[in-house]
This record gives sequence, C-alpha cells and structure tokens, in this order.
Amino acid sequence: MTFKDTGVNPVIRTADEAQSTFGLDVDTASYTKVRDFLLRSELPPREAVRVEEFVNYFRYADPKPAGEAFALGIEAAPSPFDTSKHLLRIAVQSKTIHPQLRKNVNFTFVIDVSGSMGRDNRLGLVKRSLELLVDQLRPTDRIGIVTYGSLGSILLEPTVVARKERILGIITGLKTEGSTNLEAGMNLGYAMAAKYFDAEATNRVVLCTDGVANNGITDPVVLVRNVKESADKGVWLSVFGFGMDNYNDHMMVTLADKGNGNYQYIDDFHEARKVFTGSSAGLFDVVASDAKIQVEFDPETVASYRLLGYEKRLLRNEDFRNDKIDAGEIGAGHHVTALYELTLNPKGEGRVASVRLRYKEPDSQKVVETSRTLRSNQVALSAAEGSASLRLAASVAQFAEVLRGSPHAKDKKLDRVREQALEASRDLGNPTEAVEFAELVKKAAALR
Repeated sequence: MTFKDTGVNPVIRTADEAQSTFGLDVDTASYTKVRDFLLRSELPPREAVRVEEFVNYFRYADPKPAGEAFALGIEAAPSPFDTSKHLLRIAVQSKTIHPQLRKNVNFTFVIDVSGSMGRDNRLGLVKRSLELLVDQLRPTDRIGIVTYGSLGSILLEPTVVARKERILGIITGLKTEGSTNLEAGMNLGYAMAAKYFDAEATNRVVLCTDGVANNGITDPVVLVRNVKESADKGVWLSVFGFGMDNYNDHMMVTLADKGNGNYQYIDDFHEARKVFTGSSAGLFDVVASDAKIQVEFDPETVASYRLLGYEKRLLRNEDFRNDKIDAGEIGAGHHVTALYELTLNPKGEGRVASVRLRYKEPDSQKVVETSRTLRSNQVALSAAEGSASLRLAASVAQFAEVLRGSPHAKDKKLDRVREQALEASRDLGNPTEAVEFAELVKKAAALR
C-alpha cells in the first residue's frame, strides 16, 4: 500500500504570524481506511492517518444555513486532553438542496475492471454501490460508463436514467480482465464528459478503483494534468477507493485534490449505503469552488496556535484573496470542521479570533466572503461546558494524533479519548458513527 506522510503542523507564536490559511477539505477516506485496518486487528501505518479526514467523517449538531449557501460557526473551550490548552472549532455547513430542485446530473462512471479488482470487496462492492447510486437518480439524469483494464473501453454512451434497466444490466455484467491502465480509463472518461458536457447540469466523473496503476502512465503528477484542465472547465471528480493490500492512497488523494473533487473509501456495503444514498458524497450539486478559510488570531489573547490536520491543504496567507489559487470544493449537504489548539494569554481579553470564509459560486464565478468573530467572553470556562460537537471532534482529532504518532500527543491515553467520545455521543443522541468510533478506540488501545 502506498501512503504519503504529510507531516504535522507546528505550533506558531501569534506574535510571529497571526494568520493561518487553508483550503477546505471534505475527504473522509483516511478514517474509513484506518477503520478497515483496525477491524482486521491491525494498527494502520502512521502516514495513513489524516486528522481532518477523521474529523470530517462525523456529523455534528450545527445549525443549517438560513437562506444562505453556508452557515459558519466558531466556538472554543478548554481541551479535555491538555489543561494548558484550549480548542477552537470552526464549523462550515453547506445548504441542502431538495432532490426535485437540484440540477440534472451527467455522470461518467470510470470503473477499474483490472485483475486486482477481482474480489467481492472490490468489483463486487463497486457494482452494488453504483446500483445504489443509480437508484437515487431521476429519469432525466444521464450516465455514461467507461471501464479500464489493460485498455480503456466505452461500454455505454451517456444514457438517460429512464433506461435504468440497460444501465444496471451493464453494471451487473462487469468482469475483471488484464492489468491496470488508469491513464486510458481517465482519458476516455474525461473525453466523454467533455463531449456531452451540459452547462445546465452537474457534470462529474465518478472513478471507482483500488488505486493501482501499473500500465500506461503511472505517475500521479502526470496523470493529474488532464484532470486539472477538465476541472477548470467544469467537470468535477469524485474518487471512490475499494479494497486493501495493494491500494495506492497517494494516487487517489492527488487525483481528487487536482480534479476539483472529493475522495472517499468504501470498505463495506454499509459505508456504500451511507455514501451513495445520502448527501455526504456531495455528488449532485456543487455549492462552492475554491473554498478556503483564513483565521486571524489576536496576539493579545492568543499566545500560540496549531492547526490540527489540513497539512495537504495549507495555503500562503497572501493567497487567501488570490482567486486564481486552487482550494477546496464543497457540495450540497457537506459539513466541514477544522480544529485549532490554542495557548491563551491568562490576562488577555477581547477578540480571540476572526474566521473568514471565501469561495466562488460555481455557475457565476462570483466571489463571496463571509466572516465570524469569537471573543474571550464567549469561550467556555471548562471542557465539560464545550458543546457536544466540540467534544466529539476533539476526541476524534486526539485519536488521529495518537495513531499518527504526533509529537503533540505523546503519552496521551486512548482510554481518556474513548471516555470523552462516549460522553459526547450520549449528548448527541448516540449517533451510530460516534458509538462505533468509541469501540474503534477501544480496539486500537488493545492493539497498542
């Protein structure tokens, strides 16, 4: 398996640099990939752990937008894991769009049918996942199907979902063959998406693969050139990973980041149902492109800060208002969370931080910027007084920090993480994912 270590963000003195900037990220693949390791009674490689993808896997109890594209929230409380630190949570919730009010979609499925996909948790799971997705579509939506093994093949020119039986018949009949020419599949898929591009619809390439590329061009840097050009023309990308063992996570991350897309890992049918029958994949409507956050801390109240995760999404502060810079893409119904660890000045009062969200409206390319400010009198006085959402996110981030061997999580006990997760889960009404998370923490503690 191939993962890339993105490092760990350092602690920054506010007096030296008061601003922190990053592109938003809705990927969740790292969490489900690590869950797969743990359920197989294996500790994951440290480089497989990306904090933001752990945190963004979960849904939190944040208000939905009221007539706007986004609801932007900010809160802070003492850390439940370090009495000398506070945690600041930023919550970005995009609007939901009723299925009958969304745009039509033009999906181009690019499906890996190489020999390495010949297992039930790979091509078999791909088939069941795409059948779920097709069932969510309207008769006027369109689907084209491209496969690739040693060569790329067009199995179905874009066809309206009113002909669902034909579409499902092709998906059901998929069989494995040959080596893995990802380049050929991506080229054919993007050519099809460009040929049938509809400016009034959401145009998206949906890649389903185990991440292997052993034929044709295999360098992700070269592969993404065509992906990036197509993304700039309005063809979005969603990457769905399947399978273990020879999986290339780094390839999938690179394609999704450069393709104006998102990346999720499907480890079982339960996860497929969650992704393909809900809004978490953000497949149908794009609410924002090049979305980014800038946080400005007040040196009078904040002595130092550290961003937890988002190492692969860091931006230069001067590029926050440079609208040519590529950032993150947000779909309808997406929920994005970011955490900072703060050291506050004991006698500091007034503004703690100002958070600015900037993005482009996908259709008009109009740039929108909104902001929120947190003051010292709004900071909770104890960890227990922090919201359940903050406490759950803190537990998830701490778990990720421990698993990736962060120097900031040395000697931290997973028993404490599980305890905090269970308390937050109870306060949130025991959502399935949070309860499951507490059990994963228990399993990881035993394996360690």
